[in-house]
Amino acid sequence: MPKMKTHKSTAKRVRVTGGGKLMRGKAFKSHILTKKSPKRKRNFRKEGPVSQADTKMVNRKLGLS
Repeated sequence: MPKMKTHKSTAKRVRVTGGGKLMRGKAFKSHILTKKSPKRKRNFRKEGPVSQADTKMVNRKLGLS
């Protein structure tokens, strides 16, 4: 059987931690920033975990399961 191919667009958006958790970038940070508070904009820089509902699909796209 051939090797599984990684879904490259998913690989560019998601990072796997050492413990196996999936981390993703936050949304709503690219434009219309004037009405958003500095605290809110600062928190957009941090990564967030991939939701439990999407973990199975993302793992499959990355070839982890």
